[in-house]
Amino acid sequence: MKLLEEGLLSNKVKKTTLNKQLRIDNHTDIYDVYDIPLDCLYYNDKNDRIATWISDYKSENNCDSIDMSDIDAYNDIIEKFIEKSNPDALAKTKNNIELIGQQEYGVVLNDGRIIDGNRRYTCLRKIERENNQTQYFKAVILPHDIEHNAKQIKMLELALQMGVDRPVDYDPIDRLVGIYNAIVETELLTAKEYAITVSKSEKEINNEVEKAKLMVEYLEFIGAPKQYHLVRKLKLNDPLLELYKILKKFSDTDGRKEDIKNIVFANFCMQPEGDMTRYMRKIKKITENPKYLDDFIDEQMNTTEKVVDQIDETPKMNEGTISALRSTGMGNEFSLSTEKWLAKTESDASRNQPAQLVEKAYNILDSIDVNIFKKLNEDQLEIVRRKLENVQESINIIREELGETND
Repeated sequence: MKLLEEGLLSNKVKKTTLNKQLRIDNHTDIYDVYDIPLDCLYYNDKNDRIATWISDYKSENNCDSIDMSDIDAYNDIIEKFIEKSNPDALAKTKNNIELIGQQEYGVVLNDGRIIDGNRRYTCLRKIERENNQTQYFKAVILPHDIEHNAKQIKMLELALQMGVDRPVDYDPIDRLVGIYNAIVETELLTAKEYAITVSKSEKEINNEVEKAKLMVEYLEFIGAPKQYHLVRKLKLNDPLLELYKILKKFSDTDGRKEDIKNIVFANFCMQPEGDMTRYMRKIKKITENPKYLDDFIDEQMNTTEKVVDQIDETPKMNEGTISALRSTGMGNEFSLSTEKWLAKTESDASRNQPAQLVEKAYNILDSIDVNIFKKLNEDQLEIVRRKLENVQESINIIREELGETND
C-alpha cells in the first residue's frame, strides 16, 4: 500500500494537526504527521541498530535476506531483534508511551518502511497485542522509495538516530557494521558525508572505518565472513581499537605488520584472558620494544599457525565451534608466551629507567635561562640556592652508588 495515496483514500491513514521539522538534502522543512495503522508498516532491515542481529539470523538460517512475502512474520522476526538489542530502553519507552502516548514522531517511507522509530513502533505493537486495542504510529510520510533514494534515506536515518541531539545507544559493533556498509562495501557515502551527517570529525570516522576493516578481516581470518554477530558476542570492539593503535605504528611495507595482525586475530579467537582489552595492552607494550619484537612474533606465529590449521578443519565457524577451539589449550600457549615477553620488556624498561630519568633531569636544568636570575630578588634567589643544594645531595648519593667519589 502507498500510504499517501491508497492509505489516505481509504481513510486508513489519517492526517493529524501535528508536524515535524526535518532536514533533507540540506534543506529544512516542516512535514505533516499522520496516524498510521501498525499493519500498514514494516521494519527497516537495513537499520544499523540491528545489523549484527540480521547477520546472526542469516547465518543460522543459511539465507541472504529475511523473507518478506509474509510481512507479519517478517515484522515478528525483526521485533525480537529490536527487543534483544536493548531491552531496558524498550521497556522504558513502552512505559512512557502507555503513560503519556507517543510524543516523538517517527519517519516512514511511502511504502510503509520505517526509517526512524523502530523502537516506538515495537512498543506500540506490544501494547496493541496486550490491550487488544488498535494503535496508531504517528509519523511523517516521505514520498520516497529506498531503491531510488538510498543515499538520501541513509543520511536522513543517520541524522535522526545518531545526530548531535540524539543519544547514541547503538551497540558499538552494530555501528561499525553500519559504517563499513555505508562507506566501504556499498560506497553509498564518503567518510566526509558520513561525518557531517552524524556531527563527527572526518578523522574520527576514518579511524572507525579502519577499525571496521579490521573487524571484517578478522571474520575472514576465522572463516566466518560477514558474521558480524560473532564480533559483538565476543565483545571485540575495544580490543579492535587497541589493535588499530598497534598497527598504526608500522608502515605498510613492514612485513611484521601483517604478522602482528594475524597473531592478534588468532589471540582473539582463543581468548587467552577474560579481559581482552587489557591483554591487548600487554601485546602493545611488547610491540613497542624492538629488542624483543621479532622473537615475540616468531614464537607467537608457531601457535597462530596451529590455530589456522584448526580453523581450516572446522566446517562452520559459530559460537559453539569457537568455544570448542578455545578448549584446545592454545589460548594458554598464547598467554604464557605473552607474559614471558612482557616480563622481558618490563624488565628492560626498569633497567633503562634510571638513565631516562637522569636525562630528563638534565634537560630540565639545561632549559633554565640563567639570565632570569638577575631579575629575582634575594628571597627568590635563596629558594633557588636551597633547591640546588637538594639536587647536589641527590647527585652525590647517586655517584656513591655508582662507586664514584664526590671530589
